[in-house]
Parts: sequence; C-alpha cells; structure tokens
Amino acid sequence: MSEPVIGFKTFVKTWRAPLTSFITVAILGALADQFANGYVQLIMLYVCINTILALSLNLVNGFTGQFSIGHAGFMAVGAYVSAFLSMKPVIFGMTLTFLPDEIAYLNYPFFALAGGAVAALAGYLVGLPSLRLRGDYLAIVTLGFGEIIRVILLNTEAVGGARGMFGIPSPKAIDIGFATLSPFLVNYLMAAFWTVFTFMFLWRLAHSMHGRAFLSIREDEIAAEAMGINTTQVKVRAFVISSFFAGIAGALFAHSTHYLNPSTFSFTKSVDSIIMVVLGGMGSLTGSVFAAIVVTIVPEFVLRPLQDLTGVDLRMVIYSLALILFMISRPAGIFGKNEWTDLLAAVKARLRPAGGNGKE
Repeated sequence: MSEPVIGFKTFVKTWRAPLTSFITVAILGALADQFANGYVQLIMLYVCINTILALSLNLVNGFTGQFSIGHAGFMAVGAYVSAFLSMKPVIFGMTLTFLPDEIAYLNYPFFALAGGAVAALAGYLVGLPSLRLRGDYLAIVTLGFGEIIRVILLNTEAVGGARGMFGIPSPKAIDIGFATLSPFLVNYLMAAFWTVFTFMFLWRLAHSMHGRAFLSIREDEIAAEAMGINTTQVKVRAFVISSFFAGIAGALFAHSTHYLNPSTFSFTKSVDSIIMVVLGGMGSLTGSVFAAIVVTIVPEFVLRPLQDLTGVDLRMVIYSLALILFMISRPAGIFGKNEWTDLLAAVKARLRPAGGNGKE
C-alpha cells in the first residue's frame, strides 16, 4: 500500500503560521536595517535571544513544573562553544577551520548547533542525577551547576579566563545578486529563524504525547507515576531540550556582542529568564514571547530616557517595583496558561451575536 500523500492544503495549513511569523519578523529586521541605528538593532537581537531563552526555560519551569534557576549556565556553554569554534582555534598543533571565507556565513548555523548540542549534553549530565529531586532541592542543584560553569570559565585561559573572549566574529555581508544583506540583517535573520523555530518546536511538542507527559508531571507527579510514566526520564528529556535551546541563545548572544565574560552568565542572568517566564505565565509560550519583549525593551526605551531627564538612575528601582505590584495583582502572569489561540477564541466568542451560533 502506498504512503498517503500530504495535500497542498494540509501543507499550507501546517507551515502557514511559522512562515508568516518568520516573514513578519524578517520585514521588521529589514526596516530596522534601513532606518534604525546600531543601538536599536542590538536591542532587536537581544529580543530574539531573550525570547529563545524564556521559551526554553518555560518548558522546564512552566510545562514540567520543575524549578531550575541555573539556566544561564547552559547559555554560557552554548556561547563559549560557538565562540571558540568561530575563532579558528589551534588544537593539537592544528588550526581548526571549516568552510572557506567566500561561504563562511554557512559556518554560523553549525556553530550554533554545536553550542546547543554541548549545552544539551551538559543538561543531560546535570539532569540525570538531579531531576530525581524535587522543589527547592532541584533549584539548589541547578544553581550550583550555573556557578560551577561560571567558575570554570573564569579559570580557563583557553577561553580568556577572567578577561573574557573578545573579537568574536559574526556573519559578514552577503551578496545575493539583486541585493546585499548587511551583517546585522544576516545575524538578525539567523536569530529570527531560531526564534520562530524554537516557538513552533515547543508548541508542537507541548501538544504532542510527550507534552501531555510533561503536563501530567506538573499537575501531579505521583499520579503520573501511578499511570506508568517514567517521570525521571520525562523530566530529563525536558531538561535536555531546554538546555539545547538555551545553548542556541548563547551562541546567538556571542556573535551579536562579539565579547563574552563569565560575569555575564551569573545568577542574575538566570533570574532575568525566570522573570520572563513568570511574568508571561507559567506554561504559556505566547506569554514568554510577550514578556521577553517587554523585559528587554522597557528598561532601555522607557526607563533610560527617564534617567536622562532626572539625572538619577532609577531604572532598576522602578522596574523592580513594577514587577512586584504586577505579580501581586496578577500572580498567574500576563497570559496565565493561555496561548494566543485561546485569546483569539475569546475574541470570536465576544463578537458572536448573543443567542446565536454566529451563522445567519
């Protein structure tokens, strides 16, 4: 019996959302490339990086119900691995090179994948023994791992030690025949691709059989075990996937800033990612995206001008106070556990005429 052929309508329905999202984000990047300054362009890259970081952490903290506070450690692994490979390191007396300079931009997806893979391996090594723990104990273990990674990087001269790594290359301009893509646009398109891919991958994962296993552990781990779910294996799987995407975010960060320092990946960086997850809503991918945008943009474009007017740096005071007040008034986060499809359904329900089914 021949395999069923996927129809064109099914194909369009499956890929319409990710393609539309990527095209929209790409258009924003093209407009920024033409009309925005370097500072705004860097903030746009940070938005993509923070979105990937928040989405990846939400898989563990939101969907699986665990509490990891060492996420910056996995980001650091991905960042340093990608940066190390891109700087043509000398290993055993041989210079490690990849593609020639003419098509060197094709190296960067490989560097990002390598950083994500090593971060995923680190997540497996940490998660396998520690995810047998629960609650506060797991938080302490992940916090310790993040600090271990930072101290190792701080004392490893091969990656710059306390000085950090500087001069990290990023994709150069690409001539595509009818146009030339600037270095920013090439870097941004790569970040936009990974942002959309991360969202769509986690969306499909959350609505799959594996996603139901994650949710069952979040709701009641004992009941999940009673139903035959290997809870430790499922938690490790979520941890590895989350670590992979955190490594991708780290690789993008390395090639966007051109400089890495161990202090960048301190406990504060992990707290920032937790804030995005909690603010957006635990278990809401849409909330993570929205919160990452807000947390990245507001301190720079709203609170920094206030500092220029008053002459006093009150950004973190106002930012922290706003977070406290918001979490008191809405502890479930902006979206709670809802997604954009739930909001769309609610809007359609409001627009439907009362007492009817919306059809004439």
